[in-house]
This record gives sequence, structure tokens and C-alpha cells, in this order.
Amino acid sequence: MKKGAKRKAASQKQEENEVKASQESQKENLKPLPKAKRAKTSKPQSQPEFFEDKRNLEDLWKAAFPVGTEWDQLDSVYQFNWNFSNLEDAFEDGGKLYGKKVYLFGCTEPQLVPYKGENKVICIPVVVAVVSPFPPSDKIGINSVQREAEEIVSMKQMKMDWVPYIPLEKRDSQVDRLIFQIFILSCTQRRVALKQMKIDRLKKYEYCLPYFYQPLKEDELEQSTEVQIIFPAEPKPVFCEFDWELDELEEFTDKLIEEDELDKDQKNAFKEFVKEKVREAKKANRQAREARKKALEEMSQETKAAFENMRFYKFYPVQTPDTPDVSNVKAPFINRYYGKAHEIL
Repeated sequence: MKKGAKRKAASQKQEENEVKASQESQKENLKPLPKAKRAKTSKPQSQPEFFEDKRNLEDLWKAAFPVGTEWDQLDSVYQFNWNFSNLEDAFEDGGKLYGKKVYLFGCTEPQLVPYKGENKVICIPVVVAVVSPFPPSDKIGINSVQREAEEIVSMKQMKMDWVPYIPLEKRDSQVDRLIFQIFILSCTQRRVALKQMKIDRLKKYEYCLPYFYQPLKEDELEQSTEVQIIFPAEPKPVFCEFDWELDELEEFTDKLIEEDELDKDQKNAFKEFVKEKVREAKKANRQAREARKKALEEMSQETKAAFENMRFYKFYPVQTPDTPDVSNVKAPFINRYYGKAHEIL
């Protein structure tokens, strides 16, 4: 091939390549441009919420049933966020109840206390702790001014019993593997069933007192020489107290007649009624002394030591800005069976 023909062919090929490159370029230009990515807007960071950790024994005071509190007053007991951190601290290392077996029951004390600038009658919850290697009692006393005589009945009869309390941190554990140190007096009577309950049965709950009998100490009833008299006279019953050592029955009766508390025609009937009540009281005192003596004779040294070392602690709520101030109404008296607490906290 001649040189001119070769140059012509090379020139022609170069043009074809340029055209082809131009076409490819145009195709690229015709492609849709990629969509611009939308800029991400950063969400405002919310402030982290902090929840106060529940304390291990925070609900302990609520778990102990407030024995003797009227059913319609129960809600008022919990209207305040009472703080019983003193009770919780007592179970910590160095506390009064640390490492000990303890039985707890609740009660309430209506008191006139200052709250938000004025004095109000508030139903104050109280927790009594009994340090003992065994339950202090399996009985409940039922007594009131309105009732002619007291009753001592089984706790189970009033649907009450000592049950183990499980601290918060152990509630996921297998119950049968736990060693219980805290027991609470619990009541399984459902409030929804109260409407079907007879009035007398309903009132019994309001007159309940945790019962305790100390065999090492002579009971006040064994020493008492007084009898409560409720004589069914007309037009109204006669309410009085007669002391068979201090009062002379004839003079006592005449005085009631002078004060128009007793009708003259009912004098002899009243005197016989009082004599019968005195005989019953003396018999009860004698039986109580004999029972205590027998119990002591049959009691082991270990049990005697347990009764001697038994201690009662009475816990009131700790003062907080949201609750009434109860510091001036604290008292050691628990009830007529337990007597006074060894210490108030």
C-alpha cells in the first residue's frame, strides 16, 4: 500500500475513534444526575430519666397488717408517704435488729398533730418489732369498752397469721431455699367481702389486739381486784367499776341510787349481779395463777431464756417534709397485753 493511502486510513480511524468518544461522552451527559442525599438532622438529645432505686425493705411497714384499725380508716393510713427508714436501718449491720429473728405487727394511733400549719387528727401507723426465736403468740385478744367480756381467740379464726417477709432483692429466689429472719402478722380477710359480713363479726376486727402472755411475769389481771359492771337495768344499763377490796357493796349501791344511776327497786338484783361478777373474776384470777405456775414447771430452760431475752421495739415514722410531725406523740405503750416497749425509735 502506498504511503498516502496509509495516512488516509489512519486519519479515518482516528476520526471514528473521536466520534465514538464524543458519543460516549454525550451518553454520560444524558444520564440523570444522582439525587443529592438529604442531610440528616440530628435529633435533640432527651435528658436521661433517673428513677430512685427501691430500697430492700421499703414496703416492710406496709406489709405488717395494722391490727385493730377500722376498715374504713385503712385508706387514710396510706394517704401519706410515711418514711420508716429507721425500721429498715435497724436490720442493717450495727442496727438493733441485725441478724435476729424478728416478728412484726402493725397498729395505728389517732393523734392530734401539726401538719401544714394546722393541727389535724391523723391516723399514725406504728410498727412493733418483737425479737424472739419463736412466735410471741398465736392468739388475738378482742376487747373494747362496749364489749361485756374480752375474748382470746386463735389468729386463724380472724384470718391472721405470722408469715415470712421476703426482702426485695430476694424475691426472684426460690422460696424453699431462703432462710427467713423477718415475719409479719398478716391478714387475708378481703375487704370486698366485708359487705356480706355480719356487723358483730366486722366489729371484732376493730377491737383486735395482738395477744401476748408473759409466763415469767404475773399478769395485771391476776393482781386486779376490779370488775367491770354492765348491769342490764331499765331504762338504761348501769356502767361502773367495782373494787372488791376498796369498795363496800352496800355503800357503793346506795351511792348509785342517790346519783339516779340505779332504781331503788333494782338494788338487790344489782348487788347479786355484782357478787356474781366478783366470784367470776376471782375464779379467773386463780385459774390464771395456776396456769402460769404449771406453764413454768413444764417450761424448758431454753424457753425460759427466750422469754427473759425477748425485746419489744416500737417504730414511729421518720419526720419528712411531706408527712405530719409525730415527734411529740411518741409513747412506749403498745397494748394491754404487751405493755410497754423496751425502746421507741
